Amino acid sequence: MVGSAHEAMHRLVQDNPGVFARAFRALGLPFDDPAEVAVLTNDLTEIRPLERRVDTLLRITTVREGPFLLLVEAQNKPDSDKPSAWAYYLAHLHEKYRLPVVLLVVCRDTRTADWAIQPITIGLPQWTSIIVRPLVLGPHNVPVVTDPDAAAADIPLAVLSAITHAKDRSIDAILKTLADALHELEDEEDFHVFAELTELGLGATRAAKTWSKLMSVDLSFYRSRTSQRLRAEGRAEGRVEGRAEGRFEGRVEGRVEGRVEEVIGKTLRLLEARGIDVPESAREHMQTCTDLDVLDRWFDRAITAADIDEVLAE
Repeated sequence: MVGSAHEAMHRLVQDNPGVFARAFRALGLPFDDPAEVAVLTNDLTEIRPLERRVDTLLRITTVREGPFLLLVEAQNKPDSDKPSAWAYYLAHLHEKYRLPVVLLVVCRDTRTADWAIQPITIGLPQWTSIIVRPLVLGPHNVPVVTDPDAAAADIPLAVLSAITHAKDRSIDAILKTLADALHELEDEEDFHVFAELTELGLGATRAAKTWSKLMSVDLSFYRSRTSQRLRAEGRAEGRVEGRAEGRFEGRVEGRVEGRVEEVIGKTLRLLEARGIDVPESAREHMQTCTDLDVLDRWFDRAITAADIDEVLAE
């Protein structure tokens, strides 16, 4: 699923892959401390027209046990198509890299987490050929970060806490703590990156409105070294707020537009490879759509659809 929450989640782990190592320790999961983490290609395409892409793929080398692959998938709702796709991903990656593979699914609500955590079995009742056991992070096991010191010490984990607890009653306190921690950052670029990731990860939830209000608060109310430096440079109050909001909105809009163009292009190429005729009217209809959820649905249908009408059906 291509969407804002997806974008936030895989960017969070790509930019800060150590966040899961810290989460593993906090949750008492049986993984060694990583000595090295590398982001690998997320393209698992084998032959056309079948194209499969994972959200994030990391190669983690631990201190004592050596390397393994961590496949990270962001899941916003139960999806009956995902279990077989996950089984394929794991088998393909094991064959390609000859390394142990762990599937990690990140969820924003308990219902989806309960669904994702169920073992996936492939085979006959009397003889199971494959068992897939996803490791799931969600509101049921990711810590609620409302302690200011904890948030300041590990902002990526605080962002993950905000995203996975977006629908919890504690979300306002989580967001307030995270906002305070971000305003203490010395690096203005880091401030905007983590603020943007949180905004994207919250999606269309009520918490997104709360976050927007927290991020629009005048920096002159804060007494951090960052805000003092900004005021000293003559960028306090309206200039700081306007410039920050303009940069944030411009970066978000640019990324969304880029994702829209990418999905449309992939869908058209896939249809062409499968020999599906796309009339000019249908092509124009697709190229004027800006809803990532709709575009993603069209792409999924394009894999098996018999004609363009089946792809674009309401």
